[in-house]
Amino acid sequence: MSPRRTEAGGLIDRLRTIRFTFDGAPYTGHAGDTLASALLANGVTLFGRSFKYHRPRGVLTAGVEEPNALVTVLRGEVREPNIPATMVEIYDGLTAISQNRFPSLAWDVSAVNQLGGKLLSAGFYYKTFMGPVIGPLKGTRFWMFCEHFIRRAAGLGKAGTAPDTARYERMNAFCDVLVVGSGPAGLMAARASDQGARVILAELEPHFGGSANWSGETIDGMPAADWAGRAAGQLEGRDNVRLLPRTTVWGYYDGNTLAALERVTDHKETPGKGEPRHRYWTIRAKSVVLATGSLERPLVFPGNDRPGVMLAHAAERFANEYGVLPGDRIGLFTNNDSAYRAALALKKAGAVIVAIVDVRPELSSEMHKLAGETEAEIFSGHAVIATEGGKALSGFKVQRFDMASGALSGDPRSIHADCLLMSGGWSPTIHLASQAGAKAEWNETLQAFLPPKPTTRQWIGAGAFTGSFSTAEAIAEGRAAGFSATGGTGAPAALPVVEAAPGDPDPAPVFEIRASGKSFVDFQHDVTADDVRLAHREGFVSVEHLKRYTTLGMATDQGKSSNIPGLAIMAEALGKPIPQVGTTRFRPPFAAVSIGSLAAERFGDLKPERLTPMHDWHVANGATMYSAGLWYRPMIYGHPGETIEQAYVREARATRESAGIVDVSTLGKIAVQGPDAAEFLDRVYTNMFSTLAVGKARYGLMLREDGLAFDDGTTWRLGEQDFLMTTTTANAGKVMQHLEYFLDVIWPELKVHVTSVTDQWAGAAIGGPKARQILAACVSGTAVDNAALPFMGIVHGEIAGVPVIICRLSFSGEMAFEVYSGAGYGTHVWEALIEAGKPFGLVTYGLEALGTMRIEKGHVTGAEIDGRTTARDLHLDWMLSKKKPFIGSAMMDREGLIAPDRLELVGIVSLDNQPLNGGAHIVEELDEANPHGSLGHITACCYSPALGKYIALALVKGGKARRGSRAYVSDPLRNRFGPVEIVSNHFFDPDGSRMHG
Repeated sequence: MSPRRTEAGGLIDRLRTIRFTFDGAPYTGHAGDTLASALLANGVTLFGRSFKYHRPRGVLTAGVEEPNALVTVLRGEVREPNIPATMVEIYDGLTAISQNRFPSLAWDVSAVNQLGGKLLSAGFYYKTFMGPVIGPLKGTRFWMFCEHFIRRAAGLGKAGTAPDTARYERMNAFCDVLVVGSGPAGLMAARASDQGARVILAELEPHFGGSANWSGETIDGMPAADWAGRAAGQLEGRDNVRLLPRTTVWGYYDGNTLAALERVTDHKETPGKGEPRHRYWTIRAKSVVLATGSLERPLVFPGNDRPGVMLAHAAERFANEYGVLPGDRIGLFTNNDSAYRAALALKKAGAVIVAIVDVRPELSSEMHKLAGETEAEIFSGHAVIATEGGKALSGFKVQRFDMASGALSGDPRSIHADCLLMSGGWSPTIHLASQAGAKAEWNETLQAFLPPKPTTRQWIGAGAFTGSFSTAEAIAEGRAAGFSATGGTGAPAALPVVEAAPGDPDPAPVFEIRASGKSFVDFQHDVTADDVRLAHREGFVSVEHLKRYTTLGMATDQGKSSNIPGLAIMAEALGKPIPQVGTTRFRPPFAAVSIGSLAAERFGDLKPERLTPMHDWHVANGATMYSAGLWYRPMIYGHPGETIEQAYVREARATRESAGIVDVSTLGKIAVQGPDAAEFLDRVYTNMFSTLAVGKARYGLMLREDGLAFDDGTTWRLGEQDFLMTTTTANAGKVMQHLEYFLDVIWPELKVHVTSVTDQWAGAAIGGPKARQILAACVSGTAVDNAALPFMGIVHGEIAGVPVIICRLSFSGEMAFEVYSGAGYGTHVWEALIEAGKPFGLVTYGLEALGTMRIEKGHVTGAEIDGRTTARDLHLDWMLSKKKPFIGSAMMDREGLIAPDRLELVGIVSLDNQPLNGGAHIVEELDEANPHGSLGHITACCYSPALGKYIALALVKGGKARRGSRAYVSDPLRNRFGPVEIVSNHFFDPDGSRMHG
């Protein structure tokens, strides 16, 4: 039996012994232990050294809020620092080491910093940066001298340099209700699944149940832990419920999107096949129930950081959940009733309760009764003024205390104890609500900030999160929140019956006991009460300035334990109530997030890979995929033995002869909506869009403000105030930024909303002489003949039961149609089109064939709209409206932009029947030994199956005037020289009869 392990009780598996090491020393624990509970069971009280003073520190809490017992976990050469020992589940072979000490945890030479006193008070580094004038060390020179030493001393754990060999995953999830926290409130809220709702229940601990696992209460006649286990088991059996244990919901973002980290294998010696270490979840929920509970606050008094001093609920949890006593002789110091329940639990577990010190002069009869059962000496109207001991607690001192004035009186009395528990009240865990934009509201009774009452169904609170600290209240609020989240009412049903110890969680408004010695507010950063008062004296009275000047509530702590005491001390210094001082907004992440999980499968990539909805179909059907910008797209659908050129020539020829289909889901798609949408498009495009009829599309060109061409695409008018803009794939993001800039900065008076919907639509372009017949064979709900669907017309219909929008427009030069469906149905519609096209010889084609046909037709893309060309250079001046101003119209006629020798778009035909290369120069005189005299360059090239020649598009000086003339291609880097003919950029079907027919 370990020195501090109880004989029975807890949720651990006492039949399974786990072996691990801490600082090289071997220890044992049981399955279900955390590193903190296992070390405490072995009698270890010293876990680390503090950030600044290197004071000895022990465990303060039992959960994610632990500020002191931060350790580094080693897996081979990979090290992960700053993990709370309270969150490390032990496993065979676990190797953990303490931090921020040298040469050892017991004997740390940097402990001499404790003698620094006021020299190391808050802001010492800012003052060091200013620098004294000492001989040659003037101003910044002194800082540069000190910088090396300060940088080396900064931080807690040491980051590793070995590559992380673990695997990480990312997941997306959608649900009707996300419940964060699985205490009694969360479990009841998750019963929203009774209404058929899709529910995700996320719990940061390994076991569902929250406080039920250690409260010692009875629910429906059974131990609360058993009740919670049964409730979780019932949820697990439902198809519409997903349970996520070991999952921390750490960020709340717009649109009810929440980020979560699931620790999949941190508790395993060896991950299972295919298991990641961490899984990063992006969860999009219709409604969120926040049942995140509350955190107990410490009291601020001299020596409150000594190993052996911890929060009362932490000790209760160690005893009831892990079967561990934090000490043999235990004292308690409190300003509220909740500590009495902890005292009784520890008494029943086998500890001796030597004293209960309560700042309140009068106790209720219920508390007197509980205190009597503990057999402890009661010190009402007293306070702890000091602790005794070195690397472990040996005792503490108490003195009479006047709660109204804060004055101490009488003689101090020493009490022998090896553990002191403190309880300064409870702070609801409102971090996620704060991230969602909620402004905290001060509750005078609870002496805590509460979330405001929600005004929408975006999120709903329940349980201790709302300040309802009793289990009975939590159960009632949880069920109500579940009903509210789904919009249901439900038949009234009897709530579970709770039997709990009496007690009032409302604390006395006492946060600090002012006596001689260092009293710590923020344990993680060594911020003392005197540091807060120093900030006040030096003018840093704003809560934001207080935080940055003192480092109060920074790093992994994020104010979990230190926020309220720090604000209370500043409020007293200012002579203001706490709500007037305010509180900082909590930022994500709520708890530390591994960088590996954020990168996940994209490890090693510089850019994310974007896949179209039909990606898996392309791969399964022989497509050769390649990266086109951020997207992966089919290059060719090659046959065995074919070269790339042979494949795209076959695909392009078949499309022109019968029909072809290509995935165009990557085109940028932007919804432009609002009363002023048409006016806005008139200003954005060079041509007119306000005259466009509903149910029609129009090709448009955008210029930059400097008059140069920016992007082109079609925009569809779906309603009077509803347009769907398409952009080139490469420029989708830039166009969106362009639109948002002008709406936000230049024309804020316009009533227009723009939304990127690129990922919402799957798109397929089907073109060729038989394209209309194929559509007629599979489209229902609309005709697709020329009368119903003329060039640039739009119709709504269905394909294979899926709603689609069809627009007749062409990029290939053939009669063609773009078919859009919801992204989730993209593959279904794609396969239906291919099946309908089989009798007509329909082929799938990739980007190479698409590029070939667009070159033959003379259409421009980003290769020609390269940031240096104008509409006139590209022969698009017919699109420049003379009836209205538009972006770029004031600058497009500058002298340099209308010069006769500008580079203009032309076609190039190879006269020696040899391939051409992009980037090759066009010259009048060929000089292979000394290439010179460039007239321009090739932008795109291919073999044209329609012409039976190698052709290209090029930008050439005075290009239009050179049509019909001969020149040469000069490409010395690839040793390609030869004669070419300069022709019109419209190689194929220049009058558009195939496209318009």
